[in-house]
Amino acid sequence: MKTIFKFLILLLIFQTGFAQNLETKIDSLIPASFKSENPGAVFLAVKKGKVVYKKAFGMADLEMNVKMEPEFIFEIGSMTKQFTAVSILILAEQGKLKLDDQITKFIPDYPMQGNVITIHHLLTHTSGIKDFTSMKSIKNIAREDLSPKELVDFFKNEPMDFKPGEQYKYCNSGYVLLGYIIEKVSGQSYEEFISQHIFQKAGMQNTSYASHDKIVKNRVSGYRGKGNYVNANYISFSIPYASGSIMSNVDDMLKWQYAINNHKLLSASFTEKAFINYSLNNGQQIDYGYGWHIEKIKDKLVHDHGGSIFGFKSMGVYEPSEQIYVIGLSNCDCNSPTSITKDIAALLID
Repeated sequence: MKTIFKFLILLLIFQTGFAQNLETKIDSLIPASFKSENPGAVFLAVKKGKVVYKKAFGMADLEMNVKMEPEFIFEIGSMTKQFTAVSILILAEQGKLKLDDQITKFIPDYPMQGNVITIHHLLTHTSGIKDFTSMKSIKNIAREDLSPKELVDFFKNEPMDFKPGEQYKYCNSGYVLLGYIIEKVSGQSYEEFISQHIFQKAGMQNTSYASHDKIVKNRVSGYRGKGNYVNANYISFSIPYASGSIMSNVDDMLKWQYAINNHKLLSASFTEKAFINYSLNNGQQIDYGYGWHIEKIKDKLVHDHGGSIFGFKSMGVYEPSEQIYVIGLSNCDCNSPTSITKDIAALLID
């Protein structure tokens, strides 16, 4: 009995020492740019269902002198695309659309310019449609509250960059169109659809479609600049729309990952469609699924995606074989958590 007791004590000491060592290693990855007096970040790391790291750095609000806390809420930018892609898959599983449907089935007046553009092309950034965020005239609408149709009308007559399926080119316009299609098919606004079919089902109580008007408890302020920080530029959330207008925190994003893993939102077969490494017409893989990049860290396949919107940067990484999830959220568009998040994931991979 004494031998067993001693063994358990030694095991506990070893596990405690290992956890402390891991925490120290992760701490060392956080750069000096997240100093206590500057805009900050929150990092969360989970392995096999156990939180191994969760810390906040820097300031949530420079004007009010509010320190960052782990539960605070950030704009997550293009990580929104995961939610849009899953919303499309939900509608596909319900039989309300098909992934190879042409977009004119839902938006009849969209100018195809002699091409066949499908929902699949939009999901995989292979449509050839010009990314409206690259248009110089976007500055003229950035502060305007547009309807989805008005936003689509803003870019729909632009020349195509290439024939559908011939290239991969990251395209926010495609995910705007997907949001508009979700509204057309479901009869709900994009905000209503994701709230009902994703946030509520996943228990994501701190996640919402962003708003400048609503009071959002624990919302952090966004910043830009280096050293001489200033408030982030204003943008109407109707502009990033289904390509980048969600707010969340690290705890809710973990719930999102669990909801994907446990098939709370989609069956296993439809979930799998999100994580296929799709190919161009010539067979070349694009290292992108539906709303997630398909990459490798230390020879392990990972699903990841980042986000960037005025005042904020984000990155989430999931490694399936060891069930590793790491997410980093920053409230300055000058400080991306991408490399740190991937480095933490690499550290956790055996």
